[in-house]
Amino acid sequence: MVRVTDAVRPRLARAAGIVRPRLARVAATARPRVARLTRVAKPQLARLTATGPNARSWQYGAGAATVGLALAAGVVTVAGPWDSTGQRTAERDRATALERTGGGDHGRTADSSRTSDTAAGAPRPAPSAASVLVGLGGGADVVVKSAPKALPTGAGVASVLTPLLADPVLGARHAAAVVDVATGRRLYGAGAGTGLTPASTTKIATAVAALSAMGGEHRLTTRTVLEPDTRELVLVGGGDPTLTARDDGAGRAGLRTLAASTAAALKKRGLTHVTLSYDTTLYAGSEVHPIGPNGNLARVTALSADEGRPDDSTSGPVTRVPDPAADATRTFAAFLKADGITTTPPGPSKATTRAKSLASVSSPPLSVLVERMLTNSDNDIAEALARHTALATGVRADFAGGGAAVRARLKKLGLPTAGVRIMDGSGLDRQDRITANLLTALLVKAADPARPDLRPVLTGLPVAGFTGTLADRYADGAAGVVRAKTGTLTGVNALAGTVVDQDGRLLAFAFLAAGATDPGAAQAALDRAATALAGCGCR
Repeated sequence: MVRVTDAVRPRLARAAGIVRPRLARVAATARPRVARLTRVAKPQLARLTATGPNARSWQYGAGAATVGLALAAGVVTVAGPWDSTGQRTAERDRATALERTGGGDHGRTADSSRTSDTAAGAPRPAPSAASVLVGLGGGADVVVKSAPKALPTGAGVASVLTPLLADPVLGARHAAAVVDVATGRRLYGAGAGTGLTPASTTKIATAVAALSAMGGEHRLTTRTVLEPDTRELVLVGGGDPTLTARDDGAGRAGLRTLAASTAAALKKRGLTHVTLSYDTTLYAGSEVHPIGPNGNLARVTALSADEGRPDDSTSGPVTRVPDPAADATRTFAAFLKADGITTTPPGPSKATTRAKSLASVSSPPLSVLVERMLTNSDNDIAEALARHTALATGVRADFAGGGAAVRARLKKLGLPTAGVRIMDGSGLDRQDRITANLLTALLVKAADPARPDLRPVLTGLPVAGFTGTLADRYADGAAGVVRAKTGTLTGVNALAGTVVDQDGRLLAFAFLAAGATDPGAAQAALDRAATALAGCGCR
């Protein structure tokens, strides 16, 4: 007997709830496609069900396949409008797909102040956004066309959003902005020029600044050097927040790989015992965030492994090791020992200009780091990218310098920085101030066909109901239609991203709320506002 288990039943119910409201409107359109697919599949299914003792199993599989095809056809039609290549026109209009890997880090995670699932409990990685956004039969060189239907009106958007954003659960102060991405025209604004605490939506600003300063192909390199006179081996931190000591690096730079290459280079020089040191001087200032020690962020240092996590977690709050650089170097020493090289206990040092390079490992491209930061709301990556933005622009690489470099970079891009104060890269600092105007301008800039280097800002946004910090939200018709960065601190809720409206236009939105006393209710209120945008033509 074929049974639906208790574990699966809630997911099926959720999926049915998402699809059911729109299926009724499109059944007539979908039916011919389903019939055609069934006719094509029937002869093959007949052969399968007539062979061998497993015929009964094949029948169940065939039935499931037919039902799946029918459901897929209905959902595909619902999600329109579509062009001749089978792609959503609004998405192709605004997304220039880049040929890169991505999405591998899009696991179920939580925002900076929420408990998250670990990798063991996460779903399979989402597909790379580039392959999703390129239409069937289309390519990255597809000509960008205007969005399909009439522009929503300001009055129409206001009639939908104003009562929703007046909900008392959002607290005493809130701000909002909505912009049509294709034209850059602002459709709605309420306190849009007032700076409020942005929480993790700050990461959108950090992402744009870092990509514009360094480029999406930039990589962060960790290396080893040997001092010629003292035979001191120095592990030089390159500020790679994704450096890992784990067996499965999932494309990240690995300490094991670096140790093996370093050991081979040392043996070629006839060395099997060295003095071991580590260099973290790439960064300046305090390693401790102004909020103090916090499970949402390790000490910010140029050298760490697995974000200073003492367990197998990959995201979410956890007590970090007290000295990530020393801990990473001790782990490196153990790997060297396994490769036949013994060392002294490691200590801090600074590599000289006379030191000879032995080996190096590099992070994934910056574009991938940005996607991971946004999807997972990764504070450690955010603070590293702010410091690298400072380094790339000649500013002191500490908390204040990183924030100043990000703001200066945004101003250079011509973005509205009035009322904006950025104190860190992650948004954990409650002194940060960002406007709804800036957040929407950042998203529009990232969608600009003339700035494909900024596209990871859009492809990294969590997808409602599916990935990252939105994986467990939007169990309704807005699932898969809203893509947004979340922000949560005590008394602060924020949401900024993009949504495809009922007419197929891509809208950028930003909602900021301060003074909420019930974070769950405030979050739900912001979700309702984004869902309302998805469901309206607003004319």
